[in-house]
Amino acid sequence: MKSNGFGSVAHADARVLILGTLPGKVSLARGEYYAQPRNAFWRIMGELAGASPDLPYEDRLRLLKENGIALWDVCAAGHRSGSLDSAIRLSTVETNDLSGFLRAHTAVGLICFNGKKAKEIYDRKVLQKPPILFERIRYQVLPSTSPAHAAMSYEQKLSRWRIVLGEGSASRWLRRGAAPRPPEEVETYPCPHGSPI
Repeated sequence: MKSNGFGSVAHADARVLILGTLPGKVSLARGEYYAQPRNAFWRIMGELAGASPDLPYEDRLRLLKENGIALWDVCAAGHRSGSLDSAIRLSTVETNDLSGFLRAHTAVGLICFNGKKAKEIYDRKVLQKPPILFERIRYQVLPSTSPAHAAMSYEQKLSRWRIVLGEGSASRWLRRGAAPRPPEEVETYPCPHGSPI
């Protein structure tokens, strides 16, 4: 079954882009990012940006944008059965226009992947052209907030996300005006220039 993703959530001055894979069934039904109640994304965003799952969805999106955080998925569309990332058929993936996004959001200096699968699809399917747009970007793979990623507890996931995005509010370092640089103990790396398969 083909699933179509959502548009990006971002202010023009966004400094961090969080990329997932493709909305699952619950998210598609509700028209909201990370709508599955057991997904930890909004709990974590509540801790880091004040965007608690108790707030109305539009308020959560506003708080992300005010904190310089943009939200999108690697996939614009793709076929999969169910909601598991592992069920996404890579050959059917249509990627979002990341080049266009970076042209429009020139302050973005860090892309965080919500799980390894998002990074894998990015590496395999996103054509990083022109390369100069991507040279400024640092990358970090964070633990998936999906309930399917049960190998880590919520506390462990929160800890890893907090190291990268900052404790209490991402705005403390996002407001500095420089491209964000995670703490030294967090390994970031350049992604290889991918090409469609």
